[in-house]
Amino acid sequence: MYAIINISGKQYKAIVGARIRVPKQEGEPGTLLTFDKVLLINNGENTEIGNPVLRGSSVTGKIVEHGRDKKILVYKKKRRKGYQRKNGHRQWFTEIEFNTIEVGNSQSSQVKTISTEAVMEEEE
Repeated sequence: MYAIINISGKQYKAIVGARIRVPKQEGEPGTLLTFDKVLLINNGENTEIGNPVLRGSSVTGKIVEHGRDKKILVYKKKRRKGYQRKNGHRQWFTEIEFNTIEVGNSQSSQVKTISTEAVMEEEE
């Protein structure tokens, strides 16, 4: 079972027990976070797609650590003008381990349920 969630404007695949790095989130290591912007849930048989999000569904995860990525170099140049600038920065991240994926009520008119068998038939 997995879910596609929106964290800070970016989409991530959440699998129970998996760890991912996302842009820095508020909270200390060990804090539980709940993500309500669930875009899609697949349980192996059925896929539920939100319009735009699934109501009542959520994914919870625990903050493992905060840190900084490798340095990103930013180099600007204009040819034949003698203009060159080199700059860089290290982006902050938060590593999150996902604990649970909760599926809301699928009786809402905002939810579209698709079985993977129907998708396979359409591809053929």
